[in-house]
Amino acid sequence: MPRQMAEKPDILSVALGTTTSLSRSTIEDERGTSDRSVFNMRALFILVTLTCLAESQHQALMDYLERRLLAIEDRVSAWNEQTNRYATELREFKQQIVAQIETLERNKETLKADLDGVGSRVDRVEREMDYLETQNGAQPCVDVDDKLVEQQVTVVKEKNKAKYAKATDCSDMISSIKAMKILKRVGGPKGMWTKDTGSGSGKVYVFNGTDEDTIYEFGSIRDFTTSQGTAGAKTTKLPSPWRGSGHTIYNHHAYYLKQGTELRLIKYDLRNGSVVDSSVFPVRDHVPVYSLNPETVVDLAADEEGLWAIYASKETERQISLAKMDANTLDIEQMWDTPCPRENAEAAFVICGTVYVVYNTVILSRSRVQCVFDVSDMVTTDEAPLVYFPKRYSSHSSLKYSPLEQLIYAWDDGYQILYKLAMKKKLEV
Repeated sequence: MPRQMAEKPDILSVALGTTTSLSRSTIEDERGTSDRSVFNMRALFILVTLTCLAESQHQALMDYLERRLLAIEDRVSAWNEQTNRYATELREFKQQIVAQIETLERNKETLKADLDGVGSRVDRVEREMDYLETQNGAQPCVDVDDKLVEQQVTVVKEKNKAKYAKATDCSDMISSIKAMKILKRVGGPKGMWTKDTGSGSGKVYVFNGTDEDTIYEFGSIRDFTTSQGTAGAKTTKLPSPWRGSGHTIYNHHAYYLKQGTELRLIKYDLRNGSVVDSSVFPVRDHVPVYSLNPETVVDLAADEEGLWAIYASKETERQISLAKMDANTLDIEQMWDTPCPRENAEAAFVICGTVYVVYNTVILSRSRVQCVFDVSDMVTTDEAPLVYFPKRYSSHSSLKYSPLEQLIYAWDDGYQILYKLAMKKKLEV
C-alpha cells in the first residue's frame, strides 16, 4: 500500500504534467493559430489594398489609353479629310492643266499657221522688192559736195591721161546672184576662207579670226564640208599674226597684212613654208577701209587681172581707194580713188578689174552691192544692176571671188557660204 500510494502521486504528477503539457501546447497552438490568422488577415488586407490600387491604376491607364486612341482617331479622321480635299483639288488642278494644254496646243497650231502665212507673205514681198529694186535701181550711198566733185573730175582727168593696161580681155560683170549654199560653221564671227584664185589646185584655206597666225588647209571643198570643225586639216603657222580679214591666196602664195602699226604686206610660199617677200604699203595716215569691219585696213583681192589692194587713207577718208599690185614683187602698179564711200561698207571684191563694194547698215539688214568702180571705165554705178545678197545671219567679214569657178567665198558670222554668180558682158549694160 504504501508503495502503491507512493506510486500514485507519480501517476498523478504524470497526468498533471501531461495535462499541463497539453494545455501549454494547446495554448501555444492557439497562439500560433491566432498569429497566423492575424498574418493572413494582414496579408489579405494588403492583397486587397494592392488589388484596389492595381485596379485603380489599370483603370487610369485604360482611361489614358482611351483618350489617346480617341485623339489619334480624331487626327486620322482629320488627315483623311485633308487627303480627300487635297486629292479633289489635285484632280481639279489636273483637269485645269489638261484644258489649258489643249488650249495651248490649239493656239500653237493656229500661231504656226499664221507664221507660215506671214513667212510666205514676207518671201513674196522680198521677191517683189528685189524685182522693183532691180528694175528701178537705187542711188548710191554717196554724199555729193564740191570737194567730191572736184576730186572726181581730177580722177577722170588722170584716167584719161593714163588708161589702165588690161592684162586680159576679161569683160565679165555681175548680173545677179544665181544661188547660194551654206556649207558649215567654223570659227568665230569674223574670218576669211577661199580657194587658190590663181591655180586649179582645189585646196581650201581657212583664216579664222582677225589677229591669228595659223592657216587651215583642206584638200577640197568636200573634205572641208565633211570634216568636224578643223579636224583633218593641214595647219600652217605663219611667222607673224595677220591683221583683219583682207588676205588672199594666189598662185600657191598667201598674201596678208602683218599685225603691227605699219602696213607691211607679206608674201608667204605655202609649198616650202617661207616668206618670199614683204613690203610696206605706200599709204600714209591709213584708216579702216570698211566702217562695218574696222579690223580690215587693206583688203587684198585677186581676179583674172591679178592682185589688187582695196584701202583707204585720211587724204580720201570718206571714199575707198583701189590699187593694182605686182603679185611677184608687191610693187604698186597703179592707184585709183573710187567714188564708193566707206560708210556702211562691209566688204568688197574685184571681178575683171571692177571693184564691187558691198554695203549694209549698223542695224543689220540685207547686204547689197551699191557701188561699182571699173578701172577701164566700161561700167559705172548708175549703169550696173543693184545686186542684193540673200539675207542670212549678220554681215560679211570677207568676200573672196574665185575666177575659175565664178563663185564668191563668203564669211558671215562664222558661217562659210558660197554664192554662185550669174555673169554678163560689160558691153551689154
